[in-house]
Amino acid sequence: MKVQIKVPAVGESITEGTIAQWTKKNGEYVKRDDVILVLETDKASVEVVAEADGVLKTTANEGDVVKVGSVIGEIDTSAQPPAGAEAPKPAAAPATPTPAPAPKPTNGVTASFKTETMSPSVRQIVNETGINPEMVQGTGRGGRLTKADVLSASASLATVPPAPPAPPVSVLKKPETKTLLGEEIVREPMSTIRKRIAQRLVEAQSTAAILTTFNEIDMSNCMALRKKYKEQFEKRYGIGLGFMSFFVKAAIEALKAYPRVNAFIEGNDIVYHNYYNIGVAVGTDKGLMVPVLKHAEHMSLAEIELAIKAFAQKAREGKITVDDLNGGTFTISNGGVYGSLMSTPILNPPQSGILGMHKIEERPIAMNGQVVVRPMMYVALSYDHRIIDGAESVSFLVRIKECIEDPSRMLLEI
Repeated sequence: MKVQIKVPAVGESITEGTIAQWTKKNGEYVKRDDVILVLETDKASVEVVAEADGVLKTTANEGDVVKVGSVIGEIDTSAQPPAGAEAPKPAAAPATPTPAPAPKPTNGVTASFKTETMSPSVRQIVNETGINPEMVQGTGRGGRLTKADVLSASASLATVPPAPPAPPVSVLKKPETKTLLGEEIVREPMSTIRKRIAQRLVEAQSTAAILTTFNEIDMSNCMALRKKYKEQFEKRYGIGLGFMSFFVKAAIEALKAYPRVNAFIEGNDIVYHNYYNIGVAVGTDKGLMVPVLKHAEHMSLAEIELAIKAFAQKAREGKITVDDLNGGTFTISNGGVYGSLMSTPILNPPQSGILGMHKIEERPIAMNGQVVVRPMMYVALSYDHRIIDGAESVSFLVRIKECIEDPSRMLLEI
């Protein structure tokens, strides 16, 4: 029987993808649930697994653009594993056994004699350790095995070093290299995700009236609160307390006060959202991704931090799903982790606003008629001027500033 391998449907708006890598080779015997290929779409990378045991036959190559539902290979379930191939392991297969030591001389004592003459205590140790008594030299009277003989053999097995792990298989292809006027250039095709990012950025610039407004925030109180409860927070929740969770909470309070920043334009209508799905921009080797905290208004600071950590881990491993990236109503980007002092973030269509966080830097500011040094952060709001007025955008940032400079406001919702 032959089982077809089809390009899976991974999202309503996704109609095609690129075969980024065949993780199993053509003609290789695969087992059910083995990852056989990585499919790269315009939003995320998806691992495709084998649906049955058998020999893999591929009909599409790495780099090919394939339609959803198209056949790109098959698995021959009637084929047997090639000679020397590892047979399928049962579900409860034990760990790889440690090689037994070479046989030792028995001074003419037969194996049956050694087995029959073992004392109950020696027999118990043999059963517990799994030692083969035939492989151990007895030092007792008449060549009998003693407890010391068995324990010594068990200890020697435990010291056998495990086999070194197989070196990781590189999945990177060497980019095409050409020579121009005596100097090397490297030409590398854009990934599907990178092409989609480029398309969406151009789309945002050409379809929205983007404007950016700035403000600065004194981070003193927020930093003091974080420092005071950092150890207790981490001990209780198993995650560090960062600043992003504070800004997510502050953004929600500001979005409640200014709902058009959380709205979309659809045709001639403005679509408001009475929920707050906050996208958090994450940088990866494949480009910028924006996983979404769904209904973040119901999440605690700990839940926000845990979700962001999980998204970052999935992004680094290339396991972000389409569902992780869909449904955002507002986005926060933290360029400060890269050292950015100020920037103008670009909208993430169809959203109408994006908040940019930046580097915290000690600066002299005037306070109560005196010059004092405070940890300050510039924040930026890029917004669609078609539905958000300048006064509204400025007030939105002021609300963010109030919540971060006095975090108790978020608790009291004032």
